[in-house]
Amino acid sequence: MVVHRSDGSGTSYAWTDYLSRTSPEWSAQVGFSLTPKWPTGRGATGNDGVAKLVKELGGSIGYVEFIYALRNHLSYGKIRNRNGEFVEASLESIAAAVNHAPGIRDDFKGSIVDAPGEGAYPIASFTWLVVPAHIADDAKRSAITAFLRWMLGPGQRQAAALGYLTLPREIVAREEAAVAGIH
Repeated sequence: MVVHRSDGSGTSYAWTDYLSRTSPEWSAQVGFSLTPKWPTGRGATGNDGVAKLVKELGGSIGYVEFIYALRNHLSYGKIRNRNGEFVEASLESIAAAVNHAPGIRDDFKGSIVDAPGEGAYPIASFTWLVVPAHIADDAKRSAITAFLRWMLGPGQRQAAALGYLTLPREIVAREEAAVAGIH
């Protein structure tokens, strides 16, 4: 049984982006989206729901964020990257994708899916926040920018404890400049 997200998600976007980049058939028939039109399978809500259903249904296959696979003791396979290597998901292979992704240091919208480079895990993504550049309410602007500064500063130290990578310094510096530009 194929298990997929039934709700919109960045996880679905990254997975279908990878499939679209590596399969012309997938690209033409399904494409990539937060809420793809799945050709088969059973939907579940959230990474937790997919992980639970994959565990319950013997012989099933699904996709979840790396940390959910670890926390739920799900087995996972190696995925072929752009270099032709079969790479297992790990913090190191995800970091290799970040370090080799073209243009990521130039554009906040850049993708690290299917990044070139030795050891790069091909289905990796940043978590994105969309924040308006202008927030009229002073209290809201102050609260949002304080939270964003915390995320880019002290919050980065908590990333590893939660099973995520910290952001590269040059990306943090650019994001801090963008936060300073919110008015």
